[in-house]
Amino acid sequence: MAFTLLIALANIISSFFFTRIDFTSEKRYTLSPLTRDILQKLDDRVQVTVYLEGDDFPAGFKRLRSSTFDILTDLKAYSDDNLSFDFVNPMTGSEEEQQENYQKLLEQGIEATNLNITTESGNSQKIVFPSALISYKGVQLPVKLLQPQAGVDPQEVLNNSIQNLEYAFASAIKKVNSGGAQRIGFTEGHGELSDLQLSDAMNSLANWSEVGRVDLSTITFEGLDKLKLLIVAKPSSEFTEAEKYKIDYFVMNGGRVLWAIDQVYAELDSLRGAEEQLAFPRKLNLDDMFFRYGARINYDLILDMNSSRIPLKMGDAGGQSQFELVPWLFYPVFVPVTAHPIVKNLDGIRSEFPSSVDIIDVKGVKSEIILSSSPYNRKLDVPTLLSLQMVDQEPDPKLFQGPLRVAGVLLEGEFPSVFRNRPVPSGINGRVKIPAQSKFGKMMIIADGDIFKNQVNTTDGSHYPLGFDRYTQEQYGNKNFLLNTADYLMDDSGIIGLRNKEVRLRLLDKAKIKADKTFWQVINLGLPLIMLIACGIFQHYFRIRKYAR
Repeated sequence: MAFTLLIALANIISSFFFTRIDFTSEKRYTLSPLTRDILQKLDDRVQVTVYLEGDDFPAGFKRLRSSTFDILTDLKAYSDDNLSFDFVNPMTGSEEEQQENYQKLLEQGIEATNLNITTESGNSQKIVFPSALISYKGVQLPVKLLQPQAGVDPQEVLNNSIQNLEYAFASAIKKVNSGGAQRIGFTEGHGELSDLQLSDAMNSLANWSEVGRVDLSTITFEGLDKLKLLIVAKPSSEFTEAEKYKIDYFVMNGGRVLWAIDQVYAELDSLRGAEEQLAFPRKLNLDDMFFRYGARINYDLILDMNSSRIPLKMGDAGGQSQFELVPWLFYPVFVPVTAHPIVKNLDGIRSEFPSSVDIIDVKGVKSEIILSSSPYNRKLDVPTLLSLQMVDQEPDPKLFQGPLRVAGVLLEGEFPSVFRNRPVPSGINGRVKIPAQSKFGKMMIIADGDIFKNQVNTTDGSHYPLGFDRYTQEQYGNKNFLLNTADYLMDDSGIIGLRNKEVRLRLLDKAKIKADKTFWQVINLGLPLIMLIACGIFQHYFRIRKYAR
């Protein structure tokens, strides 16, 4: 009776207080304090609509759906009733309604995945939407639940996606509740990538920030103060000292910069129209800035045997040109090997004519390598002649055994001013002083100007998704790399650190299962029978002893 009353009392108390005990070693079911803080700051209702719904999902997608339900249940429990969620199957109704739903989801930034389902009756195709849509005060933001990785075991892909769920939802909720979108400026006026070439990059960032163009020759210091992130994407002409002064002012006041720089002039389109092309250094007048901040982009090119392919004309047949996809060593694919949250579990990142980066030791600045070549690489100094005939030359493996070449480095800390003990350059109006050392800041320096460039359909002028190669039909990780980098540079709360959360995949050893299969079958089938017989014998013996005269 006392025990029953104790249980009833515990249930009554628990109805007023929420708590849970997580017995997993990696704290799989425990939300971080940062996530809880984000949820507690909500002052209006957040609606989460999950489109991963259906009856005939494979086991892996059922697990992803179940994990999504679990994490949303946790988020709701800590949100003080300010979060609700629904699971919706968009592929219901008539064929016309399905097509309408499909188009609507695409417009909202929710992408479909085509599943190949194997059943006893054969293979079938199924379109699924492993995504969610967060709505808050009229703002909507898509969330990807599945994080695909080329060449990775499907079970590991699902596991990586599950361990990324808390970050995906917490980051999206924080963005829609930021109280005003932060501003991102892409520089112009120096031959940078065009709006069309940056379409997908700008559109993707515009989902949670204000994105526009910035002309450093005309923008005021007050205008720079309104920016959070400055992106310099493939300039081709020199920066003036006055423009560099404005960038330095921005950095000294805590502004964040993402540099995507081509230090060498080399273009594939130019090669197609000529037998040879001279690859030569660009004059950007930025070397002193990079050196002062903690890096040096070298005047060279990285060749890597782990590279993407390009279409090359091999002749004509029947009056039509015949093309073949061939490896192009000047287009390395950087496969992230670091555990940094910016690149953790990302697909390979496609590049075009990248250079190498040296890290300079600067007091108060911490550096971390983010992008690097494979071990099978070599360096080519410039100036040098390039030709498409190089594809006919079988690369000598002995020449591709250099050290890993750094192509992207993250710098964090208090940067020294480039204009310390230097006069204010002409063209700077007003009495704006730059401190000798910056506030805490971050910047990323990438020695490839095309890493954020989307390909363009020459037929109708439309653009392809960032990272998608229209020739090989492969999707690389460039878009996620851009979004993660911008998220890391702009956010000071450390929320991207949630990407380091790990859920261990405890798979069974298939070889051991096969070797010990018979033994465990005997144990599982025979042992219960033996125990049952032993109990029967014991009971029979006990009854004889009890009732014997």
